[in-house]
Amino acid sequence: MKKATTTMESISTNKEPSPAQLIDARIRELGDWRGETLARVRFLIKQAEPDVVEEWKWRGVPVWELAGIICTGETYKAAVKLTFAKGASLEDPSGLFNSSLDGNTRRAIDFHEGDKIDEEALKALIRAAAALNTARSKKKPKTA
Repeated sequence: MKKATTTMESISTNKEPSPAQLIDARIRELGDWRGETLARVRFLIKQAEPDVVEEWKWRGVPVWELAGIICTGETYKAAVKLTFAKGASLEDPSGLFNSSLDGNTRRAIDFHEGDKIDEEALKALIRAAAALNTARSKKKPKTA
């Protein structure tokens, strides 16, 4: 197997790469089911919330935001983890959350090789997280 290059090495540009370019590079670097899964959930996030903003934080974590963090997309050897920043406040009627269930704030979905993604349920969860962020941002008082 060919040695994977670092994210920065895989981007040939003279200026600072955008978060989207860094996420693209991460997907290419992975080159296996994890890259395919990350690409698929990224597509579904953008389909569910077209105004979502992609960020690259904490030395290499894809983050999707709309009036705050919706979720992050970490990749591990055996899983792609979609962590919802305010997941504990979201209804999950389809039971997608299967990780970080004991916390007071976050909830996560671990995707493993061969897992089928319930795309409609995931998009509904993304929309609910964005709506929660938007509602909370409207309640914050404006400072002068």
